[in-house]
Formats: sequence, structure tokens, C-alpha cells
Amino acid sequence: MRTPVSGSVRRVAILTALLAVTVTAGCSNNGGNNSSTTSMSMPMGGSHKPVATTDADWKAVSDILGRTGKFGDSNTVYRIPLVRSDLQVTTGGVQIKPGLSLGGYAAFGKFDDGTMVMGDLVVTEAELPKLTDALQANSIQQTALHKHLLEQSPQIWWTHIEGTGDPAKLAQGLKAALDTTAIPPAAAPPAQQPPVDIDTAAVDAALGRKGTADGGLFKYTLARAETISENGHVLPPTFGVTTVVNFQPVGEGKAAINGDFALTATEVNKVIEALCKGGIDVVEVHNHMLSDDPHLFFLHYWAVDDAVTLAKALRPALDATNLAPAK
Repeated sequence: MRTPVSGSVRRVAILTALLAVTVTAGCSNNGGNNSSTTSMSMPMGGSHKPVATTDADWKAVSDILGRTGKFGDSNTVYRIPLVRSDLQVTTGGVQIKPGLSLGGYAAFGKFDDGTMVMGDLVVTEAELPKLTDALQANSIQQTALHKHLLEQSPQIWWTHIEGTGDPAKLAQGLKAALDTTAIPPAAAPPAQQPPVDIDTAAVDAALGRKGTADGGLFKYTLARAETISENGHVLPPTFGVTTVVNFQPVGEGKAAINGDFALTATEVNKVIEALCKGGIDVVEVHNHMLSDDPHLFFLHYWAVDDAVTLAKALRPALDATNLAPAK
């Protein structure tokens, strides 16, 4: 059975998220500069496309941050993982593996008018005020502040960031922010993937897509069919504009699921209806960006049940969105 959550808690979570699109909670009155690092041009639509890069283009970023990334979307996005493998988080009696919902990141892309960084930082409630001050002091915008889980111990927050300008300066600002947290360096991947203790073939069949095993979890990252842009800059999926479905096995064929749906306004309530019919709790509905086109809402969800049952419940919600065709 799914973990019960009161209707009042669910409603408060949704309303809080809708009101918190541009919150910079925890700011002290330090007179920080709220402008972006460098102003990039802001045409309508997706006039600026990211260009392919190499490791050399991001050497300064990696050196400053002391972290390396991986390329995605034909080398147009350089994405650095910022996973909270140091935290022991529980929700609804389930201990959360970092890969389920504690996987922050910073994604860099090079455009003809400058470099853009976008990301999602996972921080404790105690870290949040200092992180916010550091981001503001270094001209990196916060574009969302929210949670992925309804009940959790300790309290964890997720904040989305965006900055534009010189890549080294962006990295220096991001490092100042990361230095206020205990986010550890990325751990080396296991030499061999551990088994995933659910019927992955049946889950794939129910969802109509192929998932990927990752550290004992089973994951799907699903791009939307249309082009997404921010301030006129095309955002490939690796920037984080995707629907994500994560399964964490909890024994006896059951799994905890968590992730988010990337939705247009007309899709939001169709997906909420489909999830509710399937016994899946809605955690948050909010924005990750401020000037994206089309303007996307991100819906986070949670449930614990038989993995195949959950996959069948998720399928109508996925089908209610404009996803790119399954490969």
C-alpha cells in the first residue's frame, strides 16, 4: 500500500510550491546583487542554440570547482553532478538513496552570446540561508525553492539556480555557494552495477520505454517533444528540462517512486488527476525557470507499492504529456 498522506498536507505542499517560484528564503540583509553575472540577449523563441564543446572549454570550470562533469546532448551540455551522498534522509519510513531524489547538478552550456549555467542544489535547512546569501553575493539567481518529499528527516530543500556570463566567473560564484554546504565530491561509479530488485522488464513494458539501472535504482529520463528555451536560449534536455521517473526497490517487488513531470499549463491537472487515480501522491507543483518558453511546471510525486503496479499507474500520467517518442 502507498504511504498515507493527509489531504491537508498535500494541499499545503502544492500551494506552497506555487507561491514559491522565485523565493530566496533565508536571505540575510547583506545587500547582495540580484542581477545576473552578465546580461545575455533575450529574444523570443529559441534564437540562440548551444554549441558543441570539449573538455578544454570547461577546464577552468573544473579546476575552480574541483569537480568534473559529463557531456550530454552531442557535447552541448557539460553537467557536473552534485549528489548528497553524505545525507541520511528518510521519508515515510523509507531511507532515501541519493540517486532517488538527492541528485543535484550544475549544467553548463556555451552560446554565441555567452555561457549559461543552470542547476539544482540539494541543501539542508541549516545550509540554506548561507547558500542563498552566497548565491546572491555572486550574482547567481535562484529561480525556484521547493521540496521533493512530503515528510522527511532531516529537512531538505532543493533550489534551482541560473547564471550567465564568463564561465570562470560563474564557476567562482558557484564554488562560493557550494563552500557553504557539505556537498561532497562525486563518488566513483561501482565497477559493476548492483542488481535492481524489481521486475524491470515488466516495468519497461508498463511504461512503454526502456529504463536504466543506476546504483541499484531503475530510472527514466524522458525529454519533451517540443524545443524548450530560456530567455531565447535553446535548452537541450540535459539542462534538466525532462520528466524523471525513479524506482528505488524496497523489497518483495515493491519500490518507492520519486521524480518530476515537466508539464505545460494545460497538462498539469490532467497529470494530477491521473496520478491520484493511480494512488500516487502529489508533492509539489512549481516552476524551475522564470522565462522559459513554453513555460513549464514541474510536478513532484511519491508512492510506495508494487513496482509494476506503480508503473501501470504512471503510464496514463505520462501519456497525458507531450513527450518525445520512445526510442
